[in-house]
Amino acid sequence: MLNIHRIIDANLNRVKEGLRVCEEITRFILDDRQLTALFKLYRHEIDAILRKVYPAAKLLSGRRSAGDVGRLNSRSELKRSGLKDVFWANIQRVKESLRVLEEFSKLKNRGAALRFKQLRYKVYEIEKKSFKKISALPDIR
Repeated sequence: MLNIHRIIDANLNRVKEGLRVCEEITRFILDDRQLTALFKLYRHEIDAILRKVYPAAKLLSGRRSAGDVGRLNSRSELKRSGLKDVFWANIQRVKESLRVLEEFSKLKNRGAALRFKQLRYKVYEIEKKSFKKISALPDIR
């Protein structure tokens, strides 16, 4: 189960980081109170699942960041063409991580798996709501 905790830990971090990047864009670039509030709400929903189902001690016990074989594979992450690209890369990261959390939570806690699935569908909707505003952004570098 230690490796499953590593997967869950990595994806909890990834989904929260991605949500935060999207939140910062909707807050500081778009000045959109509603979208910002939704991204923040989803981060807090993940925190609630984390506290209830995945205690930090369990997750941290399996963390091996320094020895992670995937941590140096970031060549594509170093390229962003502008704000839109930053947003789209991070919203994709969020959706992918939620799917991983949903699948691996099925092994640990079905309730958490269902909550991650529900969140994934909420993210599909916020992506749709954000599309027009994000697409209208100039390609600022």
